[in-house]
Amino acid sequence: MITRKNPEQIALMRRAGKVDYVVFEAGAFGVGSIRPMAEMLRPNVAIVTMVRLEHVASFRTLENVAREKRALIEALEPGGFAVLNADDPHVAGMASGLGNRVVTFGRSEQADYRACDIRAAWPEGLAFSVHWRGGKLDLKTQFPGEHFWLPVTAAVATALERGVPPEKIATCVAAFQPLANRCETVTIEHGPQFIIDSAKAPWHSINLALDIVAKAKVGRKRIVLGQISDYQGSTRKYAQAYATAREIADEVIFTGDNSHRSRAGQEDRDSGRFRELRTPKEVSEHIKQTAVPGELVLLKSASNLHLERVALAWKYDVKCWIPACGKREGCQACGLYEVPFEEHRDFVRKRKLHRRWQRFRRLVGG
Repeated sequence: MITRKNPEQIALMRRAGKVDYVVFEAGAFGVGSIRPMAEMLRPNVAIVTMVRLEHVASFRTLENVAREKRALIEALEPGGFAVLNADDPHVAGMASGLGNRVVTFGRSEQADYRACDIRAAWPEGLAFSVHWRGGKLDLKTQFPGEHFWLPVTAAVATALERGVPPEKIATCVAAFQPLANRCETVTIEHGPQFIIDSAKAPWHSINLALDIVAKAKVGRKRIVLGQISDYQGSTRKYAQAYATAREIADEVIFTGDNSHRSRAGQEDRDSGRFRELRTPKEVSEHIKQTAVPGELVLLKSASNLHLERVALAWKYDVKCWIPACGKREGCQACGLYEVPFEEHRDFVRKRKLHRRWQRFRRLVGG
């Protein structure tokens, strides 16, 4: 909700139309990236869920990330409040010296909104309870992993503080589906089940994704790992990821430019526990040939490889298999996965011309 309006806010509201609330994700991609957005928005509520080291080349340290995210709560409107993770010391520390009200959430006893009894074992989605000031709300979600309790609790705390009835919150949480390529779940009839986590892959997220597979209640499990991003140190991270993944899955597939860094032993290679496939297309073909109905396949990578195509190929005739197209948006948003990459520009040009012709015909009554 926006009260005091500057020109940027007015433009945003005109674009959003008639709404009661505007929810805006102020992503930090470098030093100084959040403050201009925060000062434009002047939020009534500022939520900080965690401080993790992403965009390592820009931030270098957790302290730098924390300072960047603090800009969001420093831009709060008078009378607004901050919603902070009580379990993360870098986030909890943002309350110091803040003139606005602070609401905390987390798993600790000190949190204003406390998450308890957290459990998830795919195909059973995340379920847990939130306790606050003597109240309790039992929640069921469609998220496949336990770690989603964090953003869900932040959202629940915010909604309760804004006066939304608990029953409505529980209903909305139960209906909410994971966003595209962010632990999105896709089940193919008489085929495999996919968990698609291909939007980003900072090092701290790798074990979270692997944990989903470890706790899943399915017969056969496979893990496809592509590009790991935003980590400090050497490429041994790939070997560390493989050491964990091989204890969880029946087969681990590494793909992309770093697929050779698994340090998988010859025994694992000979037995089929590990496979090195350099492109997403090779991965797709292999899974198509060897899939077992009901098996679980995790697709985990940074967005450059667009591993979501492996799952899309079960429902569509995917023809765009360039290893890295350079587009930041996911294949679903691009919508051109059924068109060979080299034909994208011409296809888009013809589509625009066709749409203009259709609009012209409507205008002249043709």
